[in-house]
Amino acid sequence: MSDSHDDDHAARMRALEERLARHRDQAEPPRHQESHYSQAQVAWRMVIELVAGLGIGFGVGYGLDTLFGTMPIFLIPFIFFGLAAGVKTMLRTAKELQVKQQAEQAGDDEG
Repeated sequence: MSDSHDDDHAARMRALEERLARHRDQAEPPRHQESHYSQAQVAWRMVIELVAGLGIGFGVGYGLDTLFGTMPIFLIPFIFFGLAAGVKTMLRTAKELQVKQQAEQAGDDEG
């Protein structure tokens, strides 16, 4: 009785494996989430880059002013340097995403 049970089990396993293999062949490969950014993700990324630039500029300026005892002399220019760095990083990110989007559109046009 156990031999017929083992044979039945093995036959069912082979049938299941064949069905899974057919399904894998028919299924499309999943698209990666990274290649498609939502507008909200891009907006948050740019806001974080700008705030990080401002925060780093403020921190450096405040640290130098505290070290030298000259309160607003280094703080104000470094806040502006941080703002400029944050804007530059935002523009670089926007350009990077634009290039990715153009590459995806070119790939869709070809295929």
